[in-house]
Amino acid sequence: MNLTPPPQKDVPRGDASGFARFFLDDITSGFLVFLIALPLCLGISMASGYPAIAGVFTAIIGALVATFISNSELTIKGPAAGLIVIAIGCVEDFGGNGLTGGWDAKDITAYRATLAVGVAAALLQVLFGLLRAGILAEFFPAAAVRGMLAAIGVIIIAKQVPFLLGVSASEEPLKMLLEMPSYVADANPAIAVIGVCSLLIMFCWPVLQRRSVVCRKVPAQVVVLVVAIPMGLAMGLLREHSYSLLGHRYQLSDRYLVSMPEQMFGMFDDITFPAFEALGQWKAWKWVFMFFLIGTLESVLSAKAIDLLDPWKRKSDMNRDTVAVGLGNGLSSLVGGLPMISEIVRSRANIDSGARTRFANFWHGVFLLLCVALIPMLLHLIPLAALAAMLVYTGFRLAHPTEFRTVYRIGKEQLMIFLVTLTVVLATDLLIGVATGIALKLIIHLFHGASFRGLWKPQLEIQAIDEANTRIVVREAAIFSNWIPLRRRLVQSGLEQKRNVTLDFSQATLVDHSVMEKLDEVARDFQLCELRLDVSGLESLRPFSDAPHSARRRVSETSTEEA
Repeated sequence: MNLTPPPQKDVPRGDASGFARFFLDDITSGFLVFLIALPLCLGISMASGYPAIAGVFTAIIGALVATFISNSELTIKGPAAGLIVIAIGCVEDFGGNGLTGGWDAKDITAYRATLAVGVAAALLQVLFGLLRAGILAEFFPAAAVRGMLAAIGVIIIAKQVPFLLGVSASEEPLKMLLEMPSYVADANPAIAVIGVCSLLIMFCWPVLQRRSVVCRKVPAQVVVLVVAIPMGLAMGLLREHSYSLLGHRYQLSDRYLVSMPEQMFGMFDDITFPAFEALGQWKAWKWVFMFFLIGTLESVLSAKAIDLLDPWKRKSDMNRDTVAVGLGNGLSSLVGGLPMISEIVRSRANIDSGARTRFANFWHGVFLLLCVALIPMLLHLIPLAALAAMLVYTGFRLAHPTEFRTVYRIGKEQLMIFLVTLTVVLATDLLIGVATGIALKLIIHLFHGASFRGLWKPQLEIQAIDEANTRIVVREAAIFSNWIPLRRRLVQSGLEQKRNVTLDFSQATLVDHSVMEKLDEVARDFQLCELRLDVSGLESLRPFSDAPHSARRRVSETSTEEA
């Protein structure tokens, strides 16, 4: 891949001149992203135990506020499937159950308490960014993060299948997975037909997009709506009635449709304020920390991933982006919205649609605002089963079988961390699952020869070769838990002093997978600054697998001879 940066004058910038110069590119991309974002915002919101319109509030605020604070040019801010598990968990902990069984007083109380939690978490995010602590997102090991995301995918599937089939259910994820056969047996056939057809479109449309230029221009979510809405109208979901099939009687009504305001500008009547008294309960702070930690981690990882996909290799300030997301989250929670992140799926669609600057995010929010303010009655025609199908597909992508295969190829120890994190998240919650994955990785590193002191502090020797080159010799271990000080030294010795750096692992005892991955990212930063980061000495360590980012460790001569 050619990482040579283009001439600075040719790089699109999200300033006043960029707004005018790239207006057509950005507004076109914003419209296409809006088509994808609208059903996802509605679906994610309801899956989180919030009113449907809450997710749209989030995306609008992310577009109209965060755009002008963050310098991330191509990310789309909005609600994310990865936070569904935390949001619905918080709502349920405060006594609500979202759409299951209807929207009642308990649901409203739990919703308002969760909004207060969102505001508190947003304040932590802003403080986190202002203290320039965004680099802490570098701490988390890759296998544990992947295990967490896969678990989130499984939970989303378990929670959404009942909606897809027209069944009411609310249990723990593992119990819901075991109850899948009964959900199928109790399915409402009319709703299930809409849900299954929508799911087939979500899975089959990407195949058609690879074969047809015409299909490539139409998002799968739009096709689902074009098919599902007429199906819902044909089945009479706007009116309450019943039908018989094979001796069983089933009910149909608009409770299987998205609940939206019934008139223009009715969205402003749905603004809901937080119940801050909920923060006086100890359990609220558990959820504050989870919203803050997982939301910040997901947002930073997504923004970094989009930076790598940026055709102009522009680099986002992660601290500034965290402040932007935090402020957006605070405003969103104050009016009844979901938490937001820099969302990777919509951001990738933004790039593919030809966006040039951050104003594409702005325009996608403008289109959402116009749609919900002016034509909410049309959004009421969307079947819940169609939105559930989109989320089931999203969950499948998070927990895709290739994720298991990819982690296994990197190393068996990575697969063990991945599976343990996934299993513990399903059995308990996200925080305990991620903490278990981290603890397991530390134990594995101690078993492979890392010292307890070396877990947290890298043993480095800095050697100035000449005016333009520095060598950093790593002794003992270079692993995820001591990566932050190692990275800081690389930045200080190389990028800040404008010097080439050789990172020498010939004296190291262990280099883990997370460090191997992150070194590639730092090498790109060096290259964009027309500097070099060379890595040497890895040949003296034995890799755990044939994968390029596999962990490596020193093996004694005795062990080598025995092997």
